[in-house]
Amino acid sequence: MFLADYKQEQDMEIEALEAILMDEFKEIHSSESGLNTSNRCFEITICPQDDEADDSNIPSVRLALIFSHTENYPDEPPLLNCKSLKGIQTSDLRALKEKLEQEAAENLGMAMVYTLVTSAKEWLSERFAQDAGDDDDGEDEAAKDEVIIPHGEPVTVDSFLVWREKFEAELALERAKLIPDSALAAPKDKRLTGRQWFESGRASAKGGAAATEEDEDIDEDIDFDDDDFEVDEDDLIEHYLADKTES
Repeated sequence: MFLADYKQEQDMEIEALEAILMDEFKEIHSSESGLNTSNRCFEITICPQDDEADDSNIPSVRLALIFSHTENYPDEPPLLNCKSLKGIQTSDLRALKEKLEQEAAENLGMAMVYTLVTSAKEWLSERFAQDAGDDDDGEDEAAKDEVIIPHGEPVTVDSFLVWREKFEAELALERAKLIPDSALAAPKDKRLTGRQWFESGRASAKGGAAATEEDEDIDEDIDFDDDDFEVDEDDLIEHYLADKTES
């Protein structure tokens, strides 16, 4: 390929990059490039992701990829330099430059600058997304390591059983208070338990008054089996009735 052909291909690539990258692409003076050349130099601004991408895990960093065509480009690689515009360490810039130089050597014979831009964007995305992920993992581990100090008395099986027994006793006594005197006067083998009384629907009709004579007759005609009901509640009611009789 003649020198004129190289120059033409280089100019065509510059025009294409200007059209594609627009404001992200600009020509700079060779003294600003950090390259050892007096040829035209160009700077491309690169971010880890596109503006429309929604990835809050990737921090806001920016990179300037600087290049200059050599005389026989693209049959020889361009001169490259990487400069941090925001938040990129020197060690990262050095690693990226080595990566791009290797890729340039693998793409000789064709216009390659846009390929290098794409590679740099992908590298930044992976590099800084990984850092953000490591930070999140550290926060998760710190949260796991936090010691949770319980407040109040701890609940154990024994303390729960004591509470339940007390609660059931109070409930049984409240039910017993609603049983009319007519039901209390019946023989024990014919007496309704607290549960039977509520299930029969009489509690709602009591309203503080004594049961009717019809209810008393029904009570005496019904044969109740104490085994059909909870013993704990019956015993508690018996204790309550005994206390009431003594008083």
